[in-house]
Amino acid sequence: MNDLQLYPYVLQPKMAPAIWGGDALVKTFGKHGDPDAKMGESWECWDENHVLNGPLAGRSIAMLRADLGAQLLGDLDPAQIFPILTKFIDARASLSVQVHPDDAYAQRVEHQQNGKTECWYILRAERGAQIGLGLKPGTRKSEVEAAICEHRMEHLLNWIDVHEGDMIYVDAGTVHAIGGGAVIVETQQNSDTTYRLYDYGRPRELHIEDGLSATKEQTHAGKVIAGQRQTEQGKEQVNLVTSPCFIVDHFTMKRPWEFRRPRHAKTSVWCLIATRGCGVIESDNGAPVTFTSGEAVVIPAAVEKFLLKPQWELEFLCASLPVEKVEQPATVLLEQAFSTLQR
Repeated sequence: MNDLQLYPYVLQPKMAPAIWGGDALVKTFGKHGDPDAKMGESWECWDENHVLNGPLAGRSIAMLRADLGAQLLGDLDPAQIFPILTKFIDARASLSVQVHPDDAYAQRVEHQQNGKTECWYILRAERGAQIGLGLKPGTRKSEVEAAICEHRMEHLLNWIDVHEGDMIYVDAGTVHAIGGGAVIVETQQNSDTTYRLYDYGRPRELHIEDGLSATKEQTHAGKVIAGQRQTEQGKEQVNLVTSPCFIVDHFTMKRPWEFRRPRHAKTSVWCLIATRGCGVIESDNGAPVTFTSGEAVVIPAAVEKFLLKPQWELEFLCASLPVEKVEQPATVLLEQAFSTLQR
């Protein structure tokens, strides 16, 4: 492919109804769909999303992997599935209690490339909104199985309050549940393998044997202690999470800014998710791209620079891949401990 086909790609999302969903994705973020339907998720950036703009319009990310290779992905193997999946989630009611396998389990049992470590950025949270993270200390798997049968498994989880701006890290093997009353941006490994352990009596299939096998008693899950805040005139950047599977940064912009990749360094594809406001992205190749709340734009690894012009203010997340080995993020699980660290 020539350089004219390396430009910011606006992606067509995939909408996913769910019994626990609401109307925020349609009414707040302008997603296509019935505003009276229960819409749970909008898959913004994944292997089967199609490009909406420019000469590559209609091509999927999977097709671009095959055609662009390192120009899209950097040093990653283009034969493998696109490594990041980002979503908007509207949890009007509680999601099931579930667990995802790690890479080793997914490869051995599901014959898939990777497991599913994920993180949740809380966009909106009603008063009292909670998530369940991990089993209470000392809980044995035999107790979990009994609690499932007796319809009381939710009492075995650590439930913590969530607030707008929180970043929650959920590494593979963590039993977890999103409670009702939150709108979330999820960044995860590109896998849809979910073992549903418990569903509050709703008549959906459970995967108890696989779920318990994939469950880990100790994980790194919890609220992430945010990284250093970098502020320059009209631009603020905060690292929300850096993990072995992904990096997520939060940007607030009030004036134009040119983003440049560092020279002589490995590079990653960037997935930008607008959460508030609007802006325009300009690059050397292709026409300017409008970037508004609820939209996703992919910046290929080979695009060395682009100009982002907010109109008049723009907030967005940037999901990328670590180019060097990194450790698990620092997290805290207990609300009291988190409040102490934040002071």
